Amino acid sequence: MGKNLYISALLDVYGECLNDKQRELTEYYYNDDLSLAEIAENEGITRQGVRDQIKRAEQRLVSLEEKCRYCERFLRLKELADDFKSGDKNAAEQIVSIIEEL
Repeated sequence: MGKNLYISALLDVYGECLNDKQRELTEYYYNDDLSLAEIAENEGITRQGVRDQIKRAEQRLVSLEEKCRYCERFLRLKELADDFKSGDKNAAEQIVSIIEEL
């Protein structure tokens, strides 16, 4: 998974753990594909200020994922659900195992 998609996925899972400004700026950057300069202009802050907020948010998101691994498990469950729909009966056992870990 590319870095942009990875951070976007982490943002979906852990976004509520960020402060409002960090979440908003990070969503603009990763989900709305705005540049740092565009975000800075829209928000009335410097490009460096935007970058700093996004970098802090990225660090927080990665730290939370390293501790909790919810995003990893969620993505794995999605893969297994697709396998199960395709007839892989072993996928059901793996799904149950992941859910029991939670």
